[in-house]
Amino acid sequence: MATSVSATCFKFGCSANQVFNTSQISRGVKLVSMGWGRSTAGFPSLRTFRLRVAAAKAETVERVINIVRKQLALPPDTKVSPESTFNKDLGADSLDTVEIVMALEEEFGIAVEEENSENIVTVQDAADLIEKLVEKK
Repeated sequence: MATSVSATCFKFGCSANQVFNTSQISRGVKLVSMGWGRSTAGFPSLRTFRLRVAAAKAETVERVINIVRKQLALPPDTKVSPESTFNKDLGADSLDTVEIVMALEEEFGIAVEEENSENIVTVQDAADLIEKLVEKK
């Protein structure tokens, strides 16, 4: 779940024309991008930034990682983290992704709607969605 936020300033100790790249602020909250600059008309402008809030418990993330390892038959030395993307980092194709979602549904006793499954890009995305669906049960 990614949330886009615009604001005048959150007290991150920032100054004008300073840009932050992806960095971990605290457990569960990641600053994706943030910065200030000048518009073409010379007026100060605030660039938007997005905060990513990771709601899933570590136990849920670990269970998702184990299922992904099993479904993709990954070697034990393959690094799988919450930030791992299914396609780019783990080499999953669309059929693999469908099978992973089906295994997650079975493991957690949930039903993932197609529009929700299209938003799953990383292991953390999957874990966050699972937590959300389990809470609704």
